[in-house]
Parts: sequence; C-alpha cells; structure tokens
Amino acid sequence: MTHYTLPESVKIFEVGARDGLQNESGLVTVEDKVELIDLLSQTGLSAIEAGSFVSPKWVPQMASSGEVLRRIARNPNVEYSALTPNMQGFEAAIESGVSEIAVFGAASESFSQKNINCSIEQSIVRFESVIAESLKLNIPVRAYISCVVDCPYEGSIEPQAVAEVAKRLFDLGCYEVSLGDTIGTATPVKIQTMIKSVTDHVPAKNLAIHCHDTYGQAIANIVAALQCGVATVDSSVAGLGGCPYAKGASGNVASEDVLYLLNGLGITSGVDLHKLIKAGDFISNRLGRKNQSKVAHAYSSKEE
Repeated sequence: MTHYTLPESVKIFEVGARDGLQNESGLVTVEDKVELIDLLSQTGLSAIEAGSFVSPKWVPQMASSGEVLRRIARNPNVEYSALTPNMQGFEAAIESGVSEIAVFGAASESFSQKNINCSIEQSIVRFESVIAESLKLNIPVRAYISCVVDCPYEGSIEPQAVAEVAKRLFDLGCYEVSLGDTIGTATPVKIQTMIKSVTDHVPAKNLAIHCHDTYGQAIANIVAALQCGVATVDSSVAGLGGCPYAKGASGNVASEDVLYLLNGLGITSGVDLHKLIKAGDFISNRLGRKNQSKVAHAYSSKEE
C-alpha cells in the first residue's frame, strides 16, 4: 500500500466571480459581482479571480470586469487576478489595478483552436509578450491549461502533452500552472498519472488543480492531486459555472465542499466556512437558484 504525505496547508484559489459567472445566460449586474467579491474577500481567501479582459463579443458577461475591479473593497491580504488573453486585455487589466495576471492555454490542439482560435504554439507565442510585460511590472502571472486529461473533441490527452505545455509556460515565467479537468471526466488514477508526468518538468509546489464535478469525481481527484504534493486548489463558490460540453451537468467544484474536505483532512487554508457559505448563498439567491454546494445545502438544512 502506498503512503502519501498530504500538504499541511492549501491555498484555495477562488474562481467563481470569473470562471463561475462567465457562462451565465442572464446578465449579472456590476453591483452583484462587486458584492460577491467583497463577501469573498472577507472569508480568509488569499486569491480571487475577479474578471476577464477578453472580447465582450465572445464573453459578454465579463464586459464589466474593469468597472468591477475598480469598485471592489480591496483586502490587502487578497490577490485579485484577471484573465488576459493578449496585450489589449493586459493593458485594460493593468488600468483596472489587478494584482495578478492569468493566461489560458490548452493541452489539446482541437480545444485550443475552438476555444481561443489558434494553435497551442500560437497561443504560447501570444502569451510571451503578456508574460514579459507583466513581469517587468512585478505583477505575477498564473497559467491555466485546459483539457489535461480528456478533450470534448479529441478524447484522451497524453500526459506528456500536458507536461510539455506546462513546462513552456513555467519557463516563460508563470509562477503557477493550473491543471484543468475541463470536462470533468478524470479519475484519481488519471489525475496522478498526469501530474507525475508534469512534475518531471514543473515542481508540484508550482502547480494547482482545477477540477470540474461533471461525473462527481472532483473531490476524489483533488485528494489524488494533494497526494502528489499539489497545494493549490481552484474552486468556485456555490459551485458556480456549469459544464458547457455536457448539457445540464455540474461544472466547477464548490469551494465550500473543498474547504470541508481540507478541514476534515486537518489541512489549514485560513478560510472561514460559514462566511464562504454566506457568499455562496448570496450569489445563488441573486441568480435565482439553489446553492450547488452539497456542504452549503447540508448546513442550511441543519439550520432550518
């Protein structure tokens, strides 16, 4: 039997305000986005993805990101990041006062073409100037890689393909590479096989895991990643964000469920569960739906 040493502490990287809200069909108001981020800023989270500076034509829900970032009540203990696909987006993000930049790539050629309209190689070349300019300003850069296990167009993705993209982005200066199970089909063995390939090139301390719960495997996959030494977990309050490749399926793993897991494992995160549930309940009410977090649902049932 293999024995694993789990991290003593884990950073929860909250993506609800960007990744969680970007596919909402009804427009979410600036005021609601600001209040959500302000509530999240009071939970003990140290990293919140607050917006995305992509073309409003492609992601209309994120068109207000600049205004949102200018209006939030900033907590000095929180890093507020934004997704920036190109120099135009980078300049707009800098004007809004982001404290961290994020770039978004893929391990699948088909997904890269369909999602950001270029090849993997072209996307990395495009990111080079964004990363270089950001580092000149001493603004850290985080990278996302989607489809690290399976792709909705190509099927299974070779771990080595993920490792190669991760190495390129890390070598360019990204301090952290977030590995995304975009369609939520991964299982713990697949996650560990992929991570072991990536850690041949990028240290585990510079990796994050980003799980979707489409097939109910997110928590198990997160534990598998923790066993490999990954100590940053991306998650979305209230489980915001469906899976666009599986109609009706759940998407991002809920931050409340991740925090409950970490607390149960004796892993510190610095995040207050009750305050996190409050933030999730707020945005769920504004969106007119139930909080998708199982933990939040269980807590609210106890209090009724």
